[in-house]
Amino acid sequence: KNQTIKKKNMSESIKINALGKAAAYQLADVTKTKPQFGLLTPKWLSRFLEFKGLDAGIYRVNRVKEGNTPLEVLCSSKPKSDTIPQGFIDYEEKPREYILNSISTIINVNTQVADVFSSPYDQIKEQLALAVESLRERQESQLINNDDYGLLKNVTDSQRIQPHNSVGAPTPDDLDELISKVWKEPSFFLAHPRAIAAFERECTRRGVPPVTANINGGNFILWRGIPLIPSDKMLVDGLKNPKSQSGKTNILLIRTGETKRGVIGLYQTGLQGEHSRGLSIRFRGIDDKGVASYLLSLYCSAAILADDAIAVLEDVEVGEYYDYNRD
Repeated sequence: KNQTIKKKNMSESIKINALGKAAAYQLADVTKTKPQFGLLTPKWLSRFLEFKGLDAGIYRVNRVKEGNTPLEVLCSSKPKSDTIPQGFIDYEEKPREYILNSISTIINVNTQVADVFSSPYDQIKEQLALAVESLRERQESQLINNDDYGLLKNVTDSQRIQPHNSVGAPTPDDLDELISKVWKEPSFFLAHPRAIAAFERECTRRGVPPVTANINGGNFILWRGIPLIPSDKMLVDGLKNPKSQSGKTNILLIRTGETKRGVIGLYQTGLQGEHSRGLSIRFRGIDDKGVASYLLSLYCSAAILADDAIAVLEDVEVGEYYDYNRD
């Protein structure tokens, strides 16, 4: 034991006659990342939803007054023996108009910091890039949850359904019922990731696991050939990232496209300082303390052209699990 202690003391007293790590570190190059913001998402809704640019910031949805048929017609092999019906197709006199909503923020940058500390990454560009992503995140949230034009708020009562089982877990039967509501060329389901996981568990329990496909650069599960698109803006109990195991949310089924009389996103075209779709960045100047200021503005809205373009499965439970080891 004494020999072991002696050898240990001798090894600790030996010093390497070479440059140490701490000193060498001062001459080393460090490979750095751009600033990482963990709350950013792929924003799939903006990729799957068809958008229409507006010249004047207002979009009017003109609808025909609904009936069993738009116009009475004659179907006869002997047209001369029957009277051809006459009439016209009437329009709604007070159609809904959508006015673009503004989402804005101001970014301040110390020009001294930007001048000195902009290699390898430009400080101004990185600040603006993160600000743009933040505005896009808010845009997706507003498209879904806005009290005026949000998709969840504008589904008609006839297009709202409840889960069939007492627990509220989303089953294949429920999604089939949604498809029956949006049967004219449905485009995609939209759901919180936990709702999609809950649906997959129900499929596994029934022995009908859904297939997957690569669409728009992402892998998604399909049900009846329709992709399930994740978005944490489809809140669970009002939260993006709920901590409890259980919780309630909604699942949307959407038909998108103006020519399909579906759901479309709206944005302003021809903006001064246009950066990307519906978003502008304007330099506001430098104050007497050397702080540069940039105004970021995003203009957006959404319109549902026909009632049957969207349906919702409400009060979906995301916390139902099963023990597959039980007999």
